[in-house]
Amino acid sequence: MNDKYAPSEIEAAARQYWNSRDAYRVGEDQSKPKFYACSMLPYPSGKLHMGHVRNYTINDMLTRQLRMKGYNVLMPMGWDAFGLPAENAAMKNKVPPAKWTYENIAYMKSQMQAMGLAIDWSREIATCTPEYYKWNQWLFLKMLEAGIAERRTQVVNWDPVDQTVLANEQVVDGKGWRSGAVVEKREIPGYYLNITKYADELLSAVANPEDKSYLSGWPERVRLMQENWIGKSEGVRFAFPHEIKGADGALIQDGKLYVFTTRADTIMGVTFCAVAPEHPLASHAAASQPELAAFIEECKRGGTTEAELATQEKKGQRTGLFVTHPLTGAQVEVWVGNYVLMSYGDGAVMGVPAHDERDFAFAKKYGIEIKQVIAVDGATFSLDAWAEWYGDKLKAVCVNSGELDGLGHKAAVSKVAELVGAKGLGEKKTTWRLRDWGISRQRYWGTPIPIIHCDDCGSVPVPAKDLPVVLPEECIPDGSGNPLNKHAGFLNVGCPSCGKPAKRETDTMDTFVDSSWYFMRYCDAQNGEAMVGEGSQYWMPMDQYIGGIEHAILHLLYARFWTKVMRDLKLISFDEPFKNLLTQGMVLKGAFSHKPADAGKNYYWEHEVNVQTNEHGQVIGGTLKTDGTPLEYEMTTMSKSKNNGVDPQELINQYGADTARLFVMFASPPEQTLEWNDAGVEGAHRFLKRVWGFGAKHAAAIQAAGTDFAALSGEGKALRREVHMVLKQVSYDYERMQYNTVVSGGMKLLNALEGFKAAGQDAAVREGFSVLLRVLYPACPHIAHTLWQELGFAAELGDLLDAPWPAVDEAALVQDEIELMLQVNGKLRGAIKVPAAADKAAIEAAALASEDFAKFSEGKAPKKVIIVPGRLVNLVV
Repeated sequence: MNDKYAPSEIEAAARQYWNSRDAYRVGEDQSKPKFYACSMLPYPSGKLHMGHVRNYTINDMLTRQLRMKGYNVLMPMGWDAFGLPAENAAMKNKVPPAKWTYENIAYMKSQMQAMGLAIDWSREIATCTPEYYKWNQWLFLKMLEAGIAERRTQVVNWDPVDQTVLANEQVVDGKGWRSGAVVEKREIPGYYLNITKYADELLSAVANPEDKSYLSGWPERVRLMQENWIGKSEGVRFAFPHEIKGADGALIQDGKLYVFTTRADTIMGVTFCAVAPEHPLASHAAASQPELAAFIEECKRGGTTEAELATQEKKGQRTGLFVTHPLTGAQVEVWVGNYVLMSYGDGAVMGVPAHDERDFAFAKKYGIEIKQVIAVDGATFSLDAWAEWYGDKLKAVCVNSGELDGLGHKAAVSKVAELVGAKGLGEKKTTWRLRDWGISRQRYWGTPIPIIHCDDCGSVPVPAKDLPVVLPEECIPDGSGNPLNKHAGFLNVGCPSCGKPAKRETDTMDTFVDSSWYFMRYCDAQNGEAMVGEGSQYWMPMDQYIGGIEHAILHLLYARFWTKVMRDLKLISFDEPFKNLLTQGMVLKGAFSHKPADAGKNYYWEHEVNVQTNEHGQVIGGTLKTDGTPLEYEMTTMSKSKNNGVDPQELINQYGADTARLFVMFASPPEQTLEWNDAGVEGAHRFLKRVWGFGAKHAAAIQAAGTDFAALSGEGKALRREVHMVLKQVSYDYERMQYNTVVSGGMKLLNALEGFKAAGQDAAVREGFSVLLRVLYPACPHIAHTLWQELGFAAELGDLLDAPWPAVDEAALVQDEIELMLQVNGKLRGAIKVPAAADKAAIEAAALASEDFAKFSEGKAPKKVIIVPGRLVNLVV
């Protein structure tokens, strides 16, 4: 074999070997325990980044090691290929999104193959292919039949210049990202999926350990994020009566302004009500108040999500309208607030400035009365600044609240519900933060919604026999709206019901639809007759899901919802899609930046910088090589935009895929952030050179060695003991997916082998190196496979891909002789070796006979002998 480690040659040959045998294709083998391990599928943006490398290597290590343990393991891969980035790239490059997407898929697939991942490519899917999105359309129609999908209006961001709907991320400072036009809020029809129907079930599995579907294999952090997003709230929904009439002379909303609150105990502190800009009362008031109408238009140019509203400045304006407090009869002024969403609850909130931090700030800003109605023993209320206890519902009691005075939170809420109920104005109610999922997108590159609009028949579902509704792939978006509206071949169609000329729906589905079930399609990727089949029955639910924490809410929630819908439609028989979830940490790297006074941050590549370090060699800053501009240094997420990315392909070209894989596994536990370190990469490469060098140097001895361990000397037995001790720990670390310590174990094994100098002990060396190769193989498959073949292990144990995982030999862990620390008067003075089975008398005799005792006891006999079994002997003189 070659004396020098040549990763490019070794890795190419190994991949060719695996490809020629179709080594990673798996089927539904009932004779083995199954394990389905899946990484979240990537968006084909153009190139892999180091976060991809880390994610897929975690999956690959799990897959390879479990296969060695006798499992039938599935590791598939696909592409989340629809979406806005492809449209943006199409406009920039003037090419169809399809061309850009498929070229990116081809390149990124070649990068994955260069990494040596054990992917079953026969199951590859791309969500932009008709073979895949046909089933999005099919299930959507099934949901429509079942009443889970329905058509209603939705508020969207409308760019009046580009004549298109914009995603929230395309609205920058209230303006369209391309045109710069002030964005409008418009209500247009769209399709919704009734995820709220499943709110209780979705919540129970993340919040209730008693539930049979409780996701105990998920991180607590993710369960909590889902629980908060679903947001079950128990409180009181009640009305503020009013006499406000619309233009038609009828009371607006039957003369009742409804609100929902979890803090009904603060009802006596209401000093205003705020309604959403779209609320009927706001519209009524704006009809006669130009200033208010202008404010409402300004609000409509703001955010549409709760997250956006939470961060923007809270603004309001009086309407001049008043409603009646349901318990006191007092008149309460109505305001329009830019922080109130019409889509949440009733589009109105009660304002209790004394006991809600947002209302407190709002009231201070606009001079609204603040009335204390909650007190805590020993605490003094002040109008000067907000204090946390003002909102406390656990220690607080009602004050200044009439018959509620002295009541705690629970009792007061119940009393309020009783009082408003007696007036026919409200009741206790449970509400949810979760809202139905609007899937209509006024964009081109997505799954066509299978609906045909007929002037006579209305909205008509496309018959199942006519699916898929194929998206034309030749369109090039130009920013002037959805190109499907101008594509006559797509748009014009006969009505399925009456046959008259009709128009196809041009909205496409939210791309979260694509990623809500792709993991099931992997199981039946070639099934053209059914969405899921026998493959899903065998492989699902998934045993291990791996992906970023950024997908902890929406993607996982939608996937769980989609699974429950499929279950209720009798397509599958399980409740939850993912048994276990690992959210891998981000990859971080230092970045250099400068922030001019009148602009955002500018980032610079390290080669553009004179790097400054402190006395410990740590980077603390730098200056631009061109003009000496001082630069800030920070450890931040690796990305192209921050000029601190590392191209995996360049790393593979320089060091090999095994080095890249080894470093990302060794540098940090999988679930924690990883700080990139060029020296660490070089260290990983040096380690692999040492592994190769050891194998080359001892090739002849290893190939000739037998397995007669009984003939080993003390040194050989000691080596075997160390090898099996490390193996025991590594096997445990594999079970808990602590792959950084797995790599550490491999390093310990190599150190032990390199430090072993005894002659005639080749059986121990051979066994130790075979264990090392199997320990390292899941992380560094190319080098391990090649050495395994070259050194003859394959002839004995078979191909490393399916070689048995080494078993710990408990007999090897038994020591014939042990070493005990020797202390004299409590101070460490040396060590003694005794038989492992020696009793206290034998240990004492050995200690008294030792040279160290003679040297430090000054000829005195011991007054006391203290023996700590397996650790030390202390002789007190």
